[in-house]
Amino acid sequence: MESDDESHQITGVVIISLPPPDNPSLGKTITAFALTGNDYYPPQPHQTGQQTQTHQENHLPIQSPPPPQTHPYQFSSSRFFFGNPRKLLSFLCISLLAVISYRSLLSSTLLQELRNSNDDDDRGVKSFIFPVYHKFSTGEISKRDLEHRLQRLVYKENLAEASDAVIGPRQINKLSSSSAASVESSSIFPVRGNVYPDGLYFTYVLVGNPPRPYYVDIDTGSDLTWIQCDAPCASCAKGANALYKPRRGNLVPSKDLLCMEVQRSLKSGYCETETCQQCDYEIDYADHSSSMGVLARDELHLTTSNGSLTKSDFIFGCAYDQQGLLLNTLAKTDGILGLSKARVSLPSQLATRGIINNVVGHCLTTDVSGGGYMFLGDEYLPRWGMAWVPMFDSSSMEFYSTGVTKLNYGKLPLSLGGPDSSARRVVFDSGSSYTYLTKESYSELVASLEEVSRMELIQDTSDQTLPLCWRAPFPIRSVADVKHIFKTITFQFGSKWLIISKKFQIPPEGYLIISNKGNVCLGILDGSKVHGGSTIILGDISLRGQLVVYDNVNKRIGWAPSDCAKPARVKSLPLSDGLPYFEG
Repeated sequence: MESDDESHQITGVVIISLPPPDNPSLGKTITAFALTGNDYYPPQPHQTGQQTQTHQENHLPIQSPPPPQTHPYQFSSSRFFFGNPRKLLSFLCISLLAVISYRSLLSSTLLQELRNSNDDDDRGVKSFIFPVYHKFSTGEISKRDLEHRLQRLVYKENLAEASDAVIGPRQINKLSSSSAASVESSSIFPVRGNVYPDGLYFTYVLVGNPPRPYYVDIDTGSDLTWIQCDAPCASCAKGANALYKPRRGNLVPSKDLLCMEVQRSLKSGYCETETCQQCDYEIDYADHSSSMGVLARDELHLTTSNGSLTKSDFIFGCAYDQQGLLLNTLAKTDGILGLSKARVSLPSQLATRGIINNVVGHCLTTDVSGGGYMFLGDEYLPRWGMAWVPMFDSSSMEFYSTGVTKLNYGKLPLSLGGPDSSARRVVFDSGSSYTYLTKESYSELVASLEEVSRMELIQDTSDQTLPLCWRAPFPIRSVADVKHIFKTITFQFGSKWLIISKKFQIPPEGYLIISNKGNVCLGILDGSKVHGGSTIILGDISLRGQLVVYDNVNKRIGWAPSDCAKPARVKSLPLSDGLPYFEG
């Protein structure tokens, strides 16, 4: 009797079975039962759909056991465990350790994804994804690609005109220099483009009623989205599609909050009278190109992740006067898609209207023919495998940037330059074709590359495609033919200690191109004239083969290697084969 009493000190048991690691959505299985007599039988397990649910089965009422012959599990669940408390205690300890180990292995990305999926179900969340398209043209690379377009000037004009005035070119009074400045959902867009010879990647947007397509250069370094506009147009390029035709009702008044964001650097007394009927802008790029126009409001049509259509009011630039090398790009596209952190950018506008969480992602293939996709919203974030670094959050700069602690060419460290080299700024910019280093790191990299001359590569100064090109005694068909001569460039973020830092590695394919002359050229340029020479810019050439995500909600930037064909959750990109490729 004494031993029987001891064996009944345990009054209840809960057994937790974890889901398989490759499919956590199956949830946990929880089995609970109470002990009342010599024979004990577990009730049927309860299957949960989410790991975060509360399980009332943890406190089950005492039940009378049915006849022993109807329960084949009587021996294993009762006599084996409860006849031997030591074995039961060991089993429970092992189960607890398994739960702790499993939870520790789940990355923060996965846990966030599970929480997001919970919220998605509750809120009817949608997603949007854009394919990125490329175009083919002839000739050497545009000089625009040798000048970075990050640094731009936005000029405004003090207008006082009658209400019946028409949109058109005006004399600009250049006052100051500045850049313009949720609920979940997502959209995906196909992308085409290439680093060489075109120097840009573009997708399309559907604007107006009825909706019309416009091809736009995807640019995480630009604030305002603008498309060429017949208002009438003072200087517009051919474009891929017919010019956008605004109506009087499309004009954004100067007192609109987003107009104030675009013109926020102006004096406080600027254009406060009732005669201001429109919001003017001018953007000057670092290559001396410019775009001038007014802000317009129209419908933006998006395809959601579940296949449905949605539309939203969207404020963008109605551009009627473009100047400089920008006109070369506009021969095959219709404008620029602004994807920065600014309030006037497309993702910020959609997030403000509660359509998406403010997350932007793009993935550019390493194929010379280009392509890839872009998405808005957080539904296409991978569940794991992303490397995340904190995003610099500054109201004075709307670019996506973070701090780098080390920079290496192979095993050779490169100087970041200056007294603040421990936290040098790196900008991720899809609007830049090439990567730019500080003057110090660029000079050291070029010096390190002198060793390639000992491996049968000779500098060819007659090739003006890029500042540094080499020819070989054998035909170079692709970077793969010479990649063994060059080394990987590594950016180290977060900490100088390798074990806890995050690395962004750029293989030779990520900084070399093959020119029309058959030479191999260095796609990394001297950035001493960009942002005072204190900023490193990662452009398209180095962002290829990576899924890059700008999470404005959690203030972080992430990346993961990818073939960039399509997100894991998408069977095919929308209209990815429906839009034409262009030939020069």
